[in-house]
Amino acid sequence: MGVVKSHAKLYLCGVKALIATLALLAAEPTQPIEPVDTLLHIERVEITASLKHDDLRQAPISATIMPMHAIEERGVTSLKDISLIAPNYYQPDYGSSITSSIYVRGFGSRIDQPVVGVTVDDIPLMNKNGYDFDFYDIRRVEMLRGPQGTLYGRNTSGGVIEIATLSPLDWQGLRLMAEYATVSSARASLGYYAAPRKGLGVSLTAGYNHNGGYWRNTYTDRMADRGDSGSARLRVQWSGRGGWSLDNSLTASYTNEGGYAYHHYNPATNEYAPVAYNDPSGYERLLVQEGLVAKWRGDKVQLSMATGYNYLDDKMTLDQDFTPRSMFTLKQMQREHSLTEEIVIRNTDRDARWQWLTGAFLFAKWLDMSSPVTFKRDGIDDLILKNANHGITSSGIFPEGTAIEIDTDEFLIASDFNIPTYGIALYHQSTVELGRWLLTAGLRLDFEHTAMHYNSHGTIPYRFNYTMTEFKPLYTEFRGHDKQSFFELLPKLAAEYRTACGTIYATITRGYKAGGFNTQIFSDILQVKMMNGMMDDLGLKLDSSGTTTSYDTASATRYKPEKSWNFEIGTHLAPVQGLTLDGAIYLIECYDQQVTILPQGNSTGRMMSNAARARSYGAELTAEYRYKGLMVRGDYGYTNARFREYNDGQAEYAGNYLPYAPQHTASVVAAYSWSLNNKKLHSISIMADWRGVGPIYWNEANTLRQGFYSLVGLQLMLRMSHCTLTLWGRNLTNTDYDTFYFKSVGEEFFSKGTPLHCGIRLNVNI
Repeated sequence: MGVVKSHAKLYLCGVKALIATLALLAAEPTQPIEPVDTLLHIERVEITASLKHDDLRQAPISATIMPMHAIEERGVTSLKDISLIAPNYYQPDYGSSITSSIYVRGFGSRIDQPVVGVTVDDIPLMNKNGYDFDFYDIRRVEMLRGPQGTLYGRNTSGGVIEIATLSPLDWQGLRLMAEYATVSSARASLGYYAAPRKGLGVSLTAGYNHNGGYWRNTYTDRMADRGDSGSARLRVQWSGRGGWSLDNSLTASYTNEGGYAYHHYNPATNEYAPVAYNDPSGYERLLVQEGLVAKWRGDKVQLSMATGYNYLDDKMTLDQDFTPRSMFTLKQMQREHSLTEEIVIRNTDRDARWQWLTGAFLFAKWLDMSSPVTFKRDGIDDLILKNANHGITSSGIFPEGTAIEIDTDEFLIASDFNIPTYGIALYHQSTVELGRWLLTAGLRLDFEHTAMHYNSHGTIPYRFNYTMTEFKPLYTEFRGHDKQSFFELLPKLAAEYRTACGTIYATITRGYKAGGFNTQIFSDILQVKMMNGMMDDLGLKLDSSGTTTSYDTASATRYKPEKSWNFEIGTHLAPVQGLTLDGAIYLIECYDQQVTILPQGNSTGRMMSNAARARSYGAELTAEYRYKGLMVRGDYGYTNARFREYNDGQAEYAGNYLPYAPQHTASVVAAYSWSLNNKKLHSISIMADWRGVGPIYWNEANTLRQGFYSLVGLQLMLRMSHCTLTLWGRNLTNTDYDTFYFKSVGEEFFSKGTPLHCGIRLNVNI
């Protein structure tokens, strides 16, 4: 299928793009470098690099915008930290960088496809396992809430996060950051930005992050959540004659983490046990992204072409029972290549009454995945023999002591998958100005096709002691292929009214998330087939009263698309100088909502299913006031997200709250800066922040929840000529709270939030 087979070829596309970029520069004569503004000035220029919009505060969209100075001042180092700021945005910490599930306005996805799309310098990340990366020299982050399907399409029913990195055409010099924090954690980055000639910018950045860990595995006496990561980015920008510009970025990152700090929970006593498991666990990931954005700007139109390539190679290892017992371990190894191409044509006359945009988006990705599950002695006894022998003893045919025996302390169930996916979309959006009114209509035609080739197999030596004297190998295989195609129309209607102090808008948008395949349930399916195979071999039938879950293969291995309608009324206001107000109220009607199922009994897997209907309504409000050295900002989000129709075959959940959807998200930050007439020390700033979240229900039955909790932070900043020294502390009250609930083999576990931690950070700009 043309999949790249070596790391050498992986980097070749980036090298070729850079060579092509540099070749275009040969005809440009050398010109003197123009004076460059300081970084402080650049940080506060609110300019977006997006292909599809200009100023979000003038658009009919609920969004949170974080410029560079806010990112650095508030210590935003990853997407998870946006949860500290953005209303109705929640990203739980699963204890690893592999799963960065994002919940917006009540909706999210614990496994498989996300509800929020992420782009970096206009290049989309095609696998959510790559979402959780370290932030270095991030120029701007924009979080767009609500369905963005018309312009952004695939898996953006919850919103889009656009990330822009610092451009070497905007700032030149050397940037250094070094940070040390509690539990011997450290971060460092170095970036060099240069403009060797007019219109040409080159930057090279690198970063390293070491997490010493907060939670000790009491069984191994090692920190469970210890980890290291590093990244590097090469960026070349060229702006030449004739309206042409090129922007090429090549980014590579590597992550190697321990895992997972899951505390065993006893529902009978409501007590948490210390982290304690015996088998090695961890996560390792290599992520490479190559992006080339070419633009041509004429007198009336702009043509943009964004070509992206993503490579993901990761491996997850889990002691999935998370106890000192030897039940079973899971490995999941993925290797994915993806190609994207987006072409956008839009008018450039901002004064024209008709603003329009037309685009096409194409993608193809190839995922090879292997998920071997190793059953060990305790797992063999509890998950296989216990169920199989229950069927024998309950038959009443055989004498006491008759049983199936397995002659090994461990055996492997191997599951291999090849999943190619491709899609194409065409879209258009027009905005017409009628006096104070702006009317917008858009439509996207989206087609996606996916297939799955699977082979799950295993061999187990067993004997029936009543009739067999020797052990017999039993080979079980589950092999086949499946395919699905999805087509959807995604309309958008918006009306915006401009006043003297801002805008008021109303929108109706369609949300959509494609269906797919359940890969995490195949070990369960094969396990059941093995037990049934042993019983069939003996001429017996497994008693259905046992604890083993049975599966309808067709329904268990695939799930349907999720669709929604979003109705929203909002405003962007600046009533007085220094004050900005942004607010929105919304209603979301969701159909065939994709939900994660933890099968009944001692299951080893998870699967995606579809709830019939769900509804979410709520509000968002952001207020920010600046006066001289004072800044006060408040963000609040309310979400009421419930199932309207959902029965999983075991229970009725209609009326219950959706899991992982906080009802309240709130944050307040206040900062004051004193300017000093001192050549060495320019200013002193102090910032205090508060974050409140909750309550959060962890399961569909709403029997487990995290109550509302608060996190308090404080920092002191000393600004000098070319550097800033920051002393910071987070969760100063040492609040105990849960961030994730997990169930495996009938046992329940929680991941804890980070306790009190503090650090010191130095930023140098030369």
